Amino acid sequence: MTAGSLGSQGFAYQAIGAATLLALFVASLFVGVSELAIGSFASDPEALRLIMISRLPRTVATLLAGSALAIAGLVMQTLARNRFVEPSTAGTAQSAALGILVVTLVWPDASLGCKAAGAAVTALAGTSVFLMLAHRLPPTQPFLVPLFGLVYGGVIGAAAIFAAWHLDLLQYLEVWMTGEFSGILRGRYELLWVAGALVVLAWWTADRLTMLSLGRDVSIGLGLNYAGMLRLGLVIVSAITALTVVVVGTIPFVGLVAPNIVSRFAGENLRHTSPWVAGGGAALVLACDIIGRLIRFPYEVPVGTILGVVGAVLFLFLLLGRNSND
Repeated sequence: MTAGSLGSQGFAYQAIGAATLLALFVASLFVGVSELAIGSFASDPEALRLIMISRLPRTVATLLAGSALAIAGLVMQTLARNRFVEPSTAGTAQSAALGILVVTLVWPDASLGCKAAGAAVTALAGTSVFLMLAHRLPPTQPFLVPLFGLVYGGVIGAAAIFAAWHLDLLQYLEVWMTGEFSGILRGRYELLWVAGALVVLAWWTADRLTMLSLGRDVSIGLGLNYAGMLRLGLVIVSAITALTVVVVGTIPFVGLVAPNIVSRFAGENLRHTSPWVAGGGAALVLACDIIGRLIRFPYEVPVGTILGVVGAVLFLFLLLGRNSND
């Protein structure tokens, strides 16, 4: 479906998307171990306290993380000029986890913000190396880029695990390698608002990022500061990934699935598709988080585990669908 055909049905799609996201938002507030009836917080101070301290921060954190990771995936695909990469499959998330480990070793009492800064630096370095090497791969073989990304990310992840094992910090590292929201409380997720601001920045620069996807020569010919936009895109991807890894851990496939689903019916224009991608990523993560709370109730399955399964199935569906259309 083209952008034009989407425009003729835009209101209906927006209404369905908004209703779905609102339903998931409300369900997230009232799904949990502690029973909480709709309307009870109006008369029960303890219910209101539970909502404000735990359920609402968790739901907001889920929305922020999902939308930010989806946009980070969209920007990374633009930088790599490949639809099959995203931060968790291209070494960015693994580099961020390695950075947290390094900061912890150098400064054990570092604040969450300092850990996020260290993770952003290593994520930026890891992503830069990935893009430098990925651009040397033959463009006629698009599947080589995600395969290389998986190997590259696996090597960085293995290095982090080896270092953590050698230092007896495996359990500590596992916190950052597995995404989950059970520990989110008020005062523990606010860094994700910075990731939300980066989503707005990505939307604001969407036209220039779209030009960037045309390649170096074409974008420079159109008057774009190619090097500057490339650096900005790297900063957006690295900072979003670092912030989400620090706060909730690694959540896979969001940046891969959401942009590919949206591009099927909304086209490739980043300014037009960015709100759809952000909303789709938020809805996907929120739905998987709710499933993780219910599937082994009253215990929780980490959202990273649920998305590892759901995201892989959705990606295979998209890949097979693409091949059948070709």
